Amino acid sequence: MNILHILTTLIVMTACFGWLNARFFRLPFTIGLMIVSMGFSCLIMLAGRFDPTLLNYEQQLVSSIDFHEVLMEGMLSLLLFAGALHVDFGKLRTYAAPILAFATLGVVVSTVLVGGLFWLLLQWLGMPLDLIYCLLFGALISPTDPIASLGILKKLGVPKRLEIKIVGESLFNDGVGVVIFLILLQVAELGVEQLSAGVVSLMVLKEVGGGILLGLGLGYLAYRMLASIDDYEVEVMITLALVLGGYALADALHFSGPLAMVVAGLMVGNEQFRNRSMSAESSEYVDKFWEIIDVLLNALLFVLIGLEIVVVPFEPAYMVAGLLAIPLVLFARGASLALPVAFFSRRLEFEPNTGLIMTWGGLRGGISIALALSLSAEMPRDLLIGVTYAVVAFSIIVQGLTIEPLLRRLSAKPAERTK
Repeated sequence: MNILHILTTLIVMTACFGWLNARFFRLPFTIGLMIVSMGFSCLIMLAGRFDPTLLNYEQQLVSSIDFHEVLMEGMLSLLLFAGALHVDFGKLRTYAAPILAFATLGVVVSTVLVGGLFWLLLQWLGMPLDLIYCLLFGALISPTDPIASLGILKKLGVPKRLEIKIVGESLFNDGVGVVIFLILLQVAELGVEQLSAGVVSLMVLKEVGGGILLGLGLGYLAYRMLASIDDYEVEVMITLALVLGGYALADALHFSGPLAMVVAGLMVGNEQFRNRSMSAESSEYVDKFWEIIDVLLNALLFVLIGLEIVVVPFEPAYMVAGLLAIPLVLFARGASLALPVAFFSRRLEFEPNTGLIMTWGGLRGGISIALALSLSAEMPRDLLIGVTYAVVAFSIIVQGLTIEPLLRRLSAKPAERTK
């Protein structure tokens, strides 16, 4: 299949699934697309028992798409920039310290907890696995997905102070999570004796520090270019070039592209920078353009996640491990947030039940699946893909659909809860 054939098929399917959801199911946009896509794939697999024609076609379609490359090297840069562009920079700066703690300490603690608990779980199930692979699973599943979080939380009317913590954390922690994953991947491939503390520190400094500095530089360059003209068509092109060219440059320099795009998006979207660099007309066109990019790519991504079910290994033991991993991941998420929430809630005004809402509202998504799919065949790839898909599917469908009732329940007065 050539790229035009693949893209055409995906867009047609996405439009049809979107219509089905809007016409009959009326679920939240991204969740509905994923559920309809998964349902379609399950029907195709069932029909494949009698006539494998459609199943073979879907498997060929999905297998021809390198999900890791499409998301991590393509969609992610555009989606992160679009998300960061509309984040309230003032509120983000107010909660910078807890967001930084959630995105760094939280991810590290969660990685260790998930890895250790998953190792014990597999021992108990009679499926022993080296600890390094369990830690790899912890690294890829611990970061909350900014794409899933932004796509769902912005529709729910979450209190702004709480929304900025969840969204701000998810924008930054995927970059940190990817760095941790890459370090552990090198340990798995080369052995711990090949990596010294100095090498690891240099890698973290280069990836994280380089990504942030590159994002600042690109954001300032875009600001200067935007401020020097008043032509909305060119200004939209500048922002698009900033993202595509900036992400490619980060990749070439081995900097964190996700962090670079988040920082650049925050700078370009910052109200003070925006007022000085763009007219009201240009600002409106830039916003509309990136809203369309955000909606289209989100739709395609969640359809892809649903379609991936046809290539997920459905070994019964993997599914059992995946179902049992769900509470482990949630426990680790809550435990990793407990200390930062307790520390900062005394200094900053936190909403009641912040830890609980951030635990349940911290959704996993395409980034976790993409990282699992990047594992080599010499590793326990099928097991980790199966378990990851189970956790992600639960996160998006169950947590995504129940976060609004949970918020209503927690915000209700005590007397109302007893009725």
